[in-house]
Amino acid sequence: MTTPAIHVSGLRKTYGRHVAVDYASFDVLPGEIFGLIGPNGAGKTTTMECIEGLRRPDRGTISVLGFNPFRDRRALQESTGVQLQAAQLQKRIKVKEAVDLWASLYRTSADADRLIEQLGLADKRDAWFTTLSGGQKQRLFIALALINDPQLVFLDELTTGLDPQARHAIWDLVRGIRRRGKTVFLTTHLMEEAQRLCDRVAIMDR
Repeated sequence: MTTPAIHVSGLRKTYGRHVAVDYASFDVLPGEIFGLIGPNGAGKTTTMECIEGLRRPDRGTISVLGFNPFRDRRALQESTGVQLQAAQLQKRIKVKEAVDLWASLYRTSADADRLIEQLGLADKRDAWFTTLSGGQKQRLFIALALINDPQLVFLDELTTGLDPQARHAIWDLVRGIRRRGKTVFLTTHLMEEAQRLCDRVAIMDR
């Protein structure tokens, strides 16, 4: 049996009386694109944030690359890349500056210039963040998630609000991440996105 990249068992998270996640259990296998799908408000982002160690669940067991996301947070950060649903940067930071800043946060990092070129941002390396289109901003956030050359990448509602052309371009980038031997865990409420990208899915509703 292959050891899961992510193991979740009996995950429960509440906010006051509101139950956001009700005993979710699933495994994500190494090298696959795994999708957590469902309507907005189903608990997908809360589940992902618990796995990333950003929120502490009320109950349940979580293992990520063999680490406990709360006890081993620093070690886990070196092996994972994260793109948050509501990510933002300073308006007056340039693309190359942002990538270099993120690279400085890790002990080892990928080649920043090569990553910018691979993600189609070479002609925008000196552009302010505020001048980028929605698709270009998402490409930059993918670059930031990959700058530490992680084993596992989290992508939360990556293409929400993008036009069809930008969405298809981002899908190609996600497939490229998997071809580099990475594991991808993503959330989406778009069924076409799940069908095009994912090897397996888990469905969350209510």
